Amino acid sequence: MKELALKYGCNPNQKPSRIYMESGEELPLQVLFGKPGYINFLDALNGWQLVRELKNATNLPAATSFKHVSPAGAAVGLPLTETLAKIYWVDHYQELSPLACAYARARGADRMSSFGDFIALSDPCDRDTALLIKREVSDGVIAPGYTPEALEILRQKKNGNYNVIQIDPDYTPDPLERKQVFGITFEQGRQTLPVDDALLSNIVTENKALDADALRDLKISLITLKYTQSNSVCYVKDGQAIGIGAGQQSRVHCTRLAGQKADHWWLRQNPKVLQLPFRADIRRADRDNAIDLYIGDEAEDLFVDGAWQRIFSEKPQILTAQEKRAWLDTLSGVTLGSDAFFPFSDNIERAKKSGVSYIAQPGGSLRDNLVIDCCNKYHMVMAFTGIRLFHH
Repeated sequence: MKELALKYGCNPNQKPSRIYMESGEELPLQVLFGKPGYINFLDALNGWQLVRELKNATNLPAATSFKHVSPAGAAVGLPLTETLAKIYWVDHYQELSPLACAYARARGADRMSSFGDFIALSDPCDRDTALLIKREVSDGVIAPGYTPEALEILRQKKNGNYNVIQIDPDYTPDPLERKQVFGITFEQGRQTLPVDDALLSNIVTENKALDADALRDLKISLITLKYTQSNSVCYVKDGQAIGIGAGQQSRVHCTRLAGQKADHWWLRQNPKVLQLPFRADIRRADRDNAIDLYIGDEAEDLFVDGAWQRIFSEKPQILTAQEKRAWLDTLSGVTLGSDAFFPFSDNIERAKKSGVSYIAQPGGSLRDNLVIDCCNKYHMVMAFTGIRLFHH
């Protein structure tokens, strides 16, 4: 197949629309089920690059949950703790494959943003992963292959119309890439920067203790940023992104947005949240919405008479601001990556509130010394990569 006609472009009025190879060669992918659209393919192809790099960098299966050309979550296939399995709504499964664990983490970190996602998998989709995908509200999945059992499970989703794409894992694009804006063609070399140990070797802080887990998580952060709309900041802990701030004009707003998402991820593990008395007939999406309200700044909306009864079997206790802060103060060992330098130390101050201990950023600001001093104040480890990772 050399080209594929699409229903429309980014919006229904943008016609005609298609994907094709300028070289005239065959497309390096097949649509097994469904009819993916323009944005679906943007998410799929960016997501595939992300998980392929994560797999190469960590030697672990990887998954990402994409929405509107930025990842909502990304993770590698480490086992789930009992608490993580519970907050990701997979605690009823006896055992999950490493790939399924990767997707549960990628989808579960920010379930509000992942609603209606496009999934990318580094490895052939197996039965366990397909079962997780089947039950979620999702637009589609891209992977280098599918087991027969996984395909049969995915065939049942959306009455056979769920978007399932298979990509050639050996496909390598040309070193130059092009796109058009307003009829003008832009050309640049592809972003092929390897995110490896060498990139993270220039540690500029007094504390230089970067252990293997933190090194892995910094790689995950930077690889995720390579495929996130800039400006962007990514918080990672235990092999998964826990907060991604994308597309903000201000660096500190990226740090705040990503930090808020990381905070919510940790607050969802608070005992009061884990013990919320949900009604048995409440759907997962409604539980996610209720939890987001409960741990946010508008929790009072849940406790109005007539409101809480629709969600809970009994009225829960409020999680106070003091309790939230005390719980957040127990979070530590978080890594943070930034796609460009931090111009002010306010980013470090905000990162500290979300348990950040390790940072990777390009460096090169006029105020680098102030940023380094702030890291030293909190005994953080910070590496300067010397490389910006903008993505547009």
